[in-house]
Amino acid sequence: MATVRVDGVEVAYDRAGEGPPLVFLHGAGEDARVWRPQVEALADAFTVVAWDEPGAGRSGDVPESFGLADYARCLAAVVEALRLGPAHVAGLSWGGTVALEFYRRRPDLVRTLILADTYAGWAGSLPADEVRARVAGVRRMLAAPRDAFDPTLPGLFAGEPPAAYLPLLDELAAAVRPRTFRTQLALMAEADLRDVLATVSVPTLLLWGERDARSPLSVARQFRQAIPAAELVVIPGAGHVSNLERPEEFGLAVRAFCSAHPEPVAGGR
Repeated sequence: MATVRVDGVEVAYDRAGEGPPLVFLHGAGEDARVWRPQVEALADAFTVVAWDEPGAGRSGDVPESFGLADYARCLAAVVEALRLGPAHVAGLSWGGTVALEFYRRRPDLVRTLILADTYAGWAGSLPADEVRARVAGVRRMLAAPRDAFDPTLPGLFAGEPPAAYLPLLDELAAAVRPRTFRTQLALMAEADLRDVLATVSVPTLLLWGERDARSPLSVARQFRQAIPAAELVVIPGAGHVSNLERPEEFGLAVRAFCSAHPEPVAGGR
């Protein structure tokens, strides 16, 4: 484990392998451990980094005023600490929203974008009534007694959660910090990053579970229409957490895409 300190917040990350940097950003209610299959599969060809975002895992807590710009600034510190130049940046769900904000602010640090089962913020990708329903549902969950708290929202998997990862999912659920979850809820509900999509000039992979009920394929198609030359790969039979439900297919798609784009795009934006 390595760490960087940004404005008083300690940010932890795992690093494995050698080669072009490939940075994974997890979803809400998760931490770096959710990327174990991809770290193990891809460390032979890349310097694979999985962070514990501020407020999660081994990283320090965040103030209630923490915003998307703060997440992006912390991520920039991690990428710069690698001293390997621009990185392939892959974000799942909430992590993809963070990746878009990071690109907005620091395109010089992004070699490619991999946006998996994600959103341009809930406000930027979902109907208003669906955003209200999600906010109400998460608030009810957060109001429940701590021993009843379960961030495993409906629709995360196309079927039953993979048996091999049930212990990991239990560990992730036990480690969730409700205050962080509240901060993320507010940010996701309000964020609308559709304006960022058309500015993306780096190669972009849209990697989606075919049966994603949280961020359906209609969102992926919106992204493909808005991002110039974005490539869409659909993982058959996978739901929202496609990296755990179909880890081999997910890893192969990431490997092929990153290997096809080994050099940074000249000229930034």
